[in-house]
Amino acid sequence: MSEAPRKHSLTLGGHRTSVSLEDDFWTGFKAMALGRGLGINELAREIDAARDPGTGLATAIRLAVLRYYRDR
Repeated sequence: MSEAPRKHSLTLGGHRTSVSLEDDFWTGFKAMALGRGLGINELAREIDAARDPGTGLATAIRLAVLRYYRDR
């Protein structure tokens, strides 16, 4: 797996966007969505709605993945 972030496409509120995440975080994000019974776009919408306006979406996703695995 690559350690450099790679762009991944998401759809939020009908709009396409991309986030740059390292492969391990992307894998964790997909597993988190599956574990919660959500699609990745649904989970990204939840994270996007809950994040602080000063926090980028990619950072918010990384933090959500970290909390998900830390709290398990």
